[in-house]
Amino acid sequence: MNENASDPLRSRELLARDDCRLLVVDMQEKLLNVIPVARQIVWRTRQLVRAARLLDVPVDATEQYPQGLGATVGELSELLPPPPSKMRFSCADCLEWARPEQSSGDRYKVVIAGIETHVCVLQTALDLTARGWEVCVVADAVASRRKMDWSFGLQRLSASGVTVTTTEAVLFEWCESAADDAFRELRKIVIEDPPTD
Repeated sequence: MNENASDPLRSRELLARDDCRLLVVDMQEKLLNVIPVARQIVWRTRQLVRAARLLDVPVDATEQYPQGLGATVGELSELLPPPPSKMRFSCADCLEWARPEQSSGDRYKVVIAGIETHVCVLQTALDLTARGWEVCVVADAVASRRKMDWSFGLQRLSASGVTVTTTEAVLFEWCESAADDAFRELRKIVIEDPPTD
């Protein structure tokens, strides 16, 4: 896999806009109705998607059995490409770029937001890791119905080699410098007030 194109001395552990893609997993109406922190998760995911679009990071989304669980929530669907539907909990097989026969090319890192942490997010992250992707799960942009499942899901992901981080860390790593032309717009995304629940 290639080094970070913007600075060969920059750590490979840091995310860069030119080596990442963003994946939004199953942010659907009926699933979100049972997530206690749904408003915060949608808001954080929307921040990630807006920043990805600003910085030319490819974005994909998925939907789990949309006939029964509904479509992606409107606040996100207006920003996302049409998502493939799936029945398997892991998203790996329904994404063209994630198939084993596909080469990851320059974009070899996947940043994941969505629900539920311990089911579809976890299985997707582990399947992508097995296929050679470097995976990052955004802790404040994923959730489960129960906090224990969210917590243990993140612990298991971390123990399995998946990087666990936060929305703001991703945004600043993608931007890399306050001198970047996009920083002014990115800063607006960062300083917006979160929803209060």
